[in-house]
Amino acid sequence: MVFLLVVIYIAFIGLGVPDSLIGSAWPAAHVEIGVPVEAVSILTFLISGCTVLSSMFSTGLLNKLGTAKVTAFSTAMTAAALFGFSVAPSFWVMLPLSIVVGFGAGAIDAGLNNYVALHYKASQMNFLHCFYGIGVTLSPYLMVQALSNVGWRAGYRYAFYVQAAITLLLIVSLPLWKKTAAADQAADEPATNLSLLQQAKKRDVRLVWIIMLATNAIEYACGIWGSTYLVMAKNFQAKDGALALSIYYAGMSIGRFVSGILAEKIKTWNRIAIGTLILAPAIVVMLLPLPGTVAVAALFFIGLGNGSIYPNMMHLTPHNFGKDLSQAIIGSQIAFAYMGVMLAPPLISLVNRLFGIGVYPVVLAILYAIMVAALLAFVRRIKKQGRFDPEA
Repeated sequence: MVFLLVVIYIAFIGLGVPDSLIGSAWPAAHVEIGVPVEAVSILTFLISGCTVLSSMFSTGLLNKLGTAKVTAFSTAMTAAALFGFSVAPSFWVMLPLSIVVGFGAGAIDAGLNNYVALHYKASQMNFLHCFYGIGVTLSPYLMVQALSNVGWRAGYRYAFYVQAAITLLLIVSLPLWKKTAAADQAADEPATNLSLLQQAKKRDVRLVWIIMLATNAIEYACGIWGSTYLVMAKNFQAKDGALALSIYYAGMSIGRFVSGILAEKIKTWNRIAIGTLILAPAIVVMLLPLPGTVAVAALFFIGLGNGSIYPNMMHLTPHNFGKDLSQAIIGSQIAFAYMGVMLAPPLISLVNRLFGIGVYPVVLAILYAIMVAALLAFVRRIKKQGRFDPEA
């Protein structure tokens, strides 16, 4: 089980690798291919929309084929798409490649999150998402190296090499998953494939959807537009903006790593509260007219605080809704999380076009307020129903 957990962690690096590439490459890429800076929102909309669809309908596929096969195939899909981006002759070729990335990401996210939520501790769930943070931190670093030497397309090729190696590892490790499958099936409760409409009738589920949408909207508003904001509003060079994005994702990874370390001493709900409190002053700093280096520090602390909320909410899903419903509800949670990913970049594009990039931090503040309101309402509701588990 320990070696399998290592394989799962490495698979989550592969989930993170594509996610931050577009944000770090775009300040240079949009100029080369001759499209407006706002066109990035079309790509992120496609990626996120397909991830939403993949997450929503992943339960049946995962039950039929198993987490291992779905993860290996989906990682191979994203690797092929990354290579396609590196040679894409135009913006229009990037559109179908974005669809491939999205469908691959949704199945990986839903399958591995539920697997770890059911079979491992809260600390290991946080470490899982820490490895996602490694993937999204690695990509801007690779892009910085590429932009400093040969251009953004090489950054996609470097990422393809990483993703291809992870795909090979997942294929080689398939027998390991088979060895643990029988024990897992014996220990698990049968999974219930609760439809999206059935879930939508539950107010608790709707509140969790809002939390996940808002926390991921904050994450990707920073990941997609953070670099561009620094370039356009703080006069950073493209490569320096990409480096700042690595610092942001490093903060997210550190937040998840520290949350995992503290899991045995600080309960999950308290760790969520700490992350929420770290976010507040960081977003306030972004709102102030301070130098670019201060904005980079604020992005780091946004990553640090926000980073632990998503994995800890995932870990709590079997506690909040029951193990039999966890796969279906985790799938819908991921779908709504990616709706946040899908909606945040075009929202900021619209704000940028109407009011200028200087209003970008205001959008972060609004998303934060929505997340906190939904989180407080959800906690009050499950406390009232006697389902709040302070020891989870």
